[in-house]
Amino acid sequence: MLLERYYDDTLAQASYLIACDLTGDAIVIDPNRNIEYYLRAAAEQRVRIQYVTETHIHADFLSGSRELARAARATLLLSGHGGSEWSYTYAKADGATLLRDGATIHVGKVRLKVMHTPGHTPEHISFLVTDTAVGDKPMGLVSGDFLFVGDVGRPDLLEKTGNMIGGNTMVVAARQLFGSLRRLSDLPDFIQIWPGHGAGSACGKALGSVPQSTLGYERLYNPALQLKSEDPFVEWILEDQPEPPKYFAVMKQLNRDGPPPRPPLATLPQLDVRGIEMALAKQYWILDVRGSSEFARAHIPGTINIPASKSLPTYAGSVLSYDRPIAIIARTQNQALTVASQLGMIGFDQVTGWATLEVMQQMRSTGRAVETVHLIEPRALAQQLESNGPRVIDVRGRSEWNQGHVPRATHIFLGDIVERTAAIDHDDAIVLHCQSGSRSSIAASLLKAKGFSNVTNLAGGFDAWRKAGLPISKD
Repeated sequence: MLLERYYDDTLAQASYLIACDLTGDAIVIDPNRNIEYYLRAAAEQRVRIQYVTETHIHADFLSGSRELARAARATLLLSGHGGSEWSYTYAKADGATLLRDGATIHVGKVRLKVMHTPGHTPEHISFLVTDTAVGDKPMGLVSGDFLFVGDVGRPDLLEKTGNMIGGNTMVVAARQLFGSLRRLSDLPDFIQIWPGHGAGSACGKALGSVPQSTLGYERLYNPALQLKSEDPFVEWILEDQPEPPKYFAVMKQLNRDGPPPRPPLATLPQLDVRGIEMALAKQYWILDVRGSSEFARAHIPGTINIPASKSLPTYAGSVLSYDRPIAIIARTQNQALTVASQLGMIGFDQVTGWATLEVMQQMRSTGRAVETVHLIEPRALAQQLESNGPRVIDVRGRSEWNQGHVPRATHIFLGDIVERTAAIDHDDAIVLHCQSGSRSSIAASLLKAKGFSNVTNLAGGFDAWRKAGLPISKD
């Protein structure tokens, strides 16, 4: 048996190619939109992709299963569970085979047994893998978003982002997840766990960075497997889950109803000053992907700062809407293309062009003013707060806030910053902060683009506040 793991750092997402060396047949599990990667890998391994499947309807990226199955002329296998709300609506049109609990897939001498493991989502399935050329005992579980290293999949996403199933679905899902975990009790400790995500994913609350584990190790140290009673498990799993990025709702619907093919990644046109000005006039999203400190020193009014990093898709999906085209201001063409590719993984396909920093310099030379974001040091802010001072807004997640925050601050999650500040006077003094400064720079750019005139960023964020030995509240 051949097993290859492919990991996308920006999505903290793993997909797998499992093949039989004897027959050359292969299956790909949980592919993302970069289908050329899997086609190339199969060619390099000299195997034929016979099946394409996925563990569930994904929320954090656009699935490549449909497109890969078409390109490879493979059979598409999809979960047959989920009920009327969360069944794949495009399955019949694409000739997909629906998988139900206990079904068996034969990939040459490799056998995959389907386990229905609901909880993260109603339709979720996992694959118990046996290399029958060696023996009749299973060796591993492709667990998707059911079981992670050190964590399990969160059961609250449908209620928080799906907006399609009424009622208290997260409690029901949490109880289903507990039942799914109990199904593992008959499996031996040596079973390897091959999860769908690693640290940095918002599909759990404390995912480990190790790429794989064993069921025995998880039984020893995974908190979810320490809780033997259902009610304590439900309370624990629903506590302190991170806020899901807003784009999750869009991904769930598209992946359920039929993810569109990815547009060709053609060379983006370079925009001049007139191109950027026209984009601003048409209210495009203009992303300045420089670091937060550079953006603070000078930027084009109306642009949004989302620093180029592996977190860019998550932050973009938290604050941008899909109803506007996007232009990118980057250092180089390669950087712009990388950012466009990252955005495409979560369905932002309307990237119209890119520009260099020379555009800003040209604007300055013609008399157009640039903007800045002022910084304030922690001790200076503390002194101002002693005499009322500015409105302090903490844009971190709720669980970070609960662990400690600046006294008298208001908590508004980054993804809610525009809506929650709509009623605030645009001339009010506002100081934003996050943990280190990146998320609050994004928030500052959003507020300034909305017309707020007195926006300041806390230098170094809450980390700097704590290091300065200043008071911390936990109320």
